[in-house]
Amino acid sequence: MLISLIADYGVGDPAFAEVKQRLQMALPQAQIHELSVPPFSTIATGFWIAQLGLNPGPVDRIIYHNCAPRQDDPEARRDNEGEGLTYALLPNGVKVVGVNAGYTLSFIKDQAKVLHSVNVSRGGSQFRSRDVFPPAVATIAQGDHSLLGDSLNPNQIPDMPLNRIAWVDGYGNIKTTIPAHAPTLEPETKIVIRIGDVVSDAVYSDGSFRVPEGTLAFAPGSSGWSTANGQPLRWIELFLRGGSAWERFGRPRVGQTITRLGE
Repeated sequence: MLISLIADYGVGDPAFAEVKQRLQMALPQAQIHELSVPPFSTIATGFWIAQLGLNPGPVDRIIYHNCAPRQDDPEARRDNEGEGLTYALLPNGVKVVGVNAGYTLSFIKDQAKVLHSVNVSRGGSQFRSRDVFPPAVATIAQGDHSLLGDSLNPNQIPDMPLNRIAWVDGYGNIKTTIPAHAPTLEPETKIVIRIGDVVSDAVYSDGSFRVPEGTLAFAPGSSGWSTANGQPLRWIELFLRGGSAWERFGRPRVGQTITRLGE
């Protein structure tokens, strides 16, 4: 079994090791791969749940995600209570277990065959993803659905946030939530992009490498999946040949809005 552990603990944070230990107490043969998203970034969490879950991979796999800003209630928390645990089943059989917070389920809500709450404590620890949730994850991973609670209404889950930064990769490419089919532009059209206070010229391209060195490309990227009706969905990336688009825009944070000036 492959477990993709997506959380906002931080790169190299020992919290990953602690959670993996708890998971492997119940699932000793599981291979666990960790993915660290920025603190409280439910956009990045939801994006990677869909990117990993809706694309090809081993048959026996589960995504366990924890990004819980505890923003569902602004009042003081009792017993460290936070957002509730949920279960989703994707069309390819991938199981997704994690906290329903912000946009964590937004990218898969229309593809999921099943969406349920999970009957497990919402409190009991500041570190619920280690102390409370792993036994429930292991139970569901092994096909036992006795902990499943009420069905979730997809209409009560926020839609995917469009025109945002979803991720910045190691090369400084900016993955966005702009659908690749959205721009009605001819290749090599010059455009102007704004992120925060920084404005930059760019060129629309139907392939990121079809631009000269030093040019910022606005082009379909490497991320995407199939929609609920089976249509391919790809996302636009901002790509600076020979440099970093992230640096060009002043190191913007994941979740910031991207504006195409002149629209």
